Amino acid sequence: MFLRNLLPVGVVVFSFFLLPVHADDTIIVTAERRAQNAGDVAQSITALGQDEILRIGADHISEALARAPGVSLHRGSGAEHLTAIRSPVLTGGAGAGSFLFLENGVPIRSPGFANINGLFDAHHEIAGGIEIVRGPSGALYGANAIHGVVNVLTRAPTEDLSIFAEAFGDTEDRYRWKGVVSGGEGAHQFLAGVSTVSEAGYRRDAGLDQQKLTLRHIVKGDGINVDTIFSFHNLEQETAGFIFGREALLDRDLRRNNEFPFAYRDAKSARLQSTISLETSDATTIKITPYARWNEMEFPQHFLPSNALENNEHWSVGAQTAVYHDVGRLSLIAGIDAEYTEGSLREFQERETIFSFTQGLHYDYEVQALNASGFVQGDYQIAENTYASAAVRIDGTIYDYDNLTDSGVVGRFLRLDDQTDRFVTASPKFSLRHKFSNRFNGYVSYARGVRPPQTTDLYRLQINQTGDQARPEKIDSGEIGLRANLNERIDVTFAGYWMEKRNFFFRDADGFNVANGKTRHVGIETDVGLALHDTLRLESAVTYAAHTYRFDRPTGRATESISFGDDVDSAPRVIANTRLLWRPLERVHIEAEWVSVGSYFTDAANDNSYEGHNLLHLRGEAQVTDHLSAFVTLRNVTNELYAERADFAFGNERFFPGEERTVGFGVRYSP
Repeated sequence: MFLRNLLPVGVVVFSFFLLPVHADDTIIVTAERRAQNAGDVAQSITALGQDEILRIGADHISEALARAPGVSLHRGSGAEHLTAIRSPVLTGGAGAGSFLFLENGVPIRSPGFANINGLFDAHHEIAGGIEIVRGPSGALYGANAIHGVVNVLTRAPTEDLSIFAEAFGDTEDRYRWKGVVSGGEGAHQFLAGVSTVSEAGYRRDAGLDQQKLTLRHIVKGDGINVDTIFSFHNLEQETAGFIFGREALLDRDLRRNNEFPFAYRDAKSARLQSTISLETSDATTIKITPYARWNEMEFPQHFLPSNALENNEHWSVGAQTAVYHDVGRLSLIAGIDAEYTEGSLREFQERETIFSFTQGLHYDYEVQALNASGFVQGDYQIAENTYASAAVRIDGTIYDYDNLTDSGVVGRFLRLDDQTDRFVTASPKFSLRHKFSNRFNGYVSYARGVRPPQTTDLYRLQINQTGDQARPEKIDSGEIGLRANLNERIDVTFAGYWMEKRNFFFRDADGFNVANGKTRHVGIETDVGLALHDTLRLESAVTYAAHTYRFDRPTGRATESISFGDDVDSAPRVIANTRLLWRPLERVHIEAEWVSVGSYFTDAANDNSYEGHNLLHLRGEAQVTDHLSAFVTLRNVTNELYAERADFAFGNERFFPGEERTVGFGVRYSP
């Protein structure tokens, strides 16, 4: 285990000594809601381009995001996932509310109604890019941008008519189809893209069918552009839960079992946004993005003895606005965002009463939410190569909760009387960036992320959750970063961060609310690109981080008590993703990818652990004609028996087993 953890750390050290030099010309849009050079941003951002997304050919978006330092997604059943960005893998309201998932800059879900599996709505399969911001980003994006932001970008339409199509199948009876048609005429450009996935499932009774549609229209006028995007998503999956015990994880037949064949998840969503960009002068641009969203989801809670059926949905209308003014040494951004949401949740148990899980209706409520925010950011060139930036955002949130059934206690369930809750939060940010040369720059920054509680944390309570109400979660982050480039053959980014989080709201092993949890997150990240030869390139993203509790919390179950300084569970100290890309011929490219996840504790008391794993994937593509190519994938080459997620609860080790060796083949037609 020592050598397994040491090798990725060695890559970090090696990368650090490459740092005397950088200039990053990657264009990103997430940092300021507009296009800019990544080297001009005092923040850690990883950008995956359209070609790389196609090369990955991800069955699950976790495969793409794993290429960013400090990012790890625990893949669940089907399209489900739990996320970590400079954090442990978070669950519950924290897992839903600590990460902001965007599509083209607009949140996929309303802030108080976030979905812990929120990325399955995004159309990453045909995306033009994916940008991952690590660390708090509340100054421009507000609620939920606590630990990081993922922004999935729709590909841009082409000027001339073009057609893209792809078909893929593998040995796990997984089949993917995707197609894109785009073109233009005069001032107008359009794009229509669709993707479908059908799979039998690695586990028994765990199949999946998923369809996504994206439509885009751009019209360019004299000083004004309008970019309209519509997307629709439908998911129907049978769901597999944990397997129990180390024996099941390491047995090639038992690990495919599914003890919850009745479980499923059905989800639908639709989103419409239109960005109006108006250039009022050479120095000033105004952007207004009205949007609307709708979604609904139904699933039985197979992870509880009740197996209660949950139905939740919400719809929203809102608008983002921003004014950009660039003159001389000064750049200003200011705007107002507003959103109105109506959501509901209903939970019903058909099974007979078991323990305190009572048969019948558990919850039935609606919530109306109003969010309004104002922000301003100023960037100033204080010297020839030195830039300072300051920003602040004020968010106001109102939740109006309406209980549609009887108030009081039913079994273990607590139904609150109607109530209204208000939250006001502030998210400041400061940074200083210096360009040491054309090939080397660095920065220091401070940022605060703040988010109001999720509505489920406030209103879906149980009888042992009558203590402190959830409060706005706060995280303060300090970061130092360096970017370097050497002779166009070596690119390195390095970041070190220190984050303190307060009001971390979660449930302990006794099932009680913890409203004042405190955690610390300290780490170093590096992203290296090394051209070994004209045909051979090495890329590696490596993280070493410690995520620890900063408070004590005794529980009735002594084995689950929290002690100051213990590691937060589901938080490996080392994660790494290393790729070797070889292009032996002009029309052939091959990629070998090594994914390393270090050991981590699986319970809060640090008494149980998962040893981590190393995976090897191979991908290859050959251009058969000018427009037709064939590609193959070989995932988990060594046939490792590993866990996508490991956990310890109720005296049992629990696992989501990862897929064994899988071979896939596809063909692609591109313009």
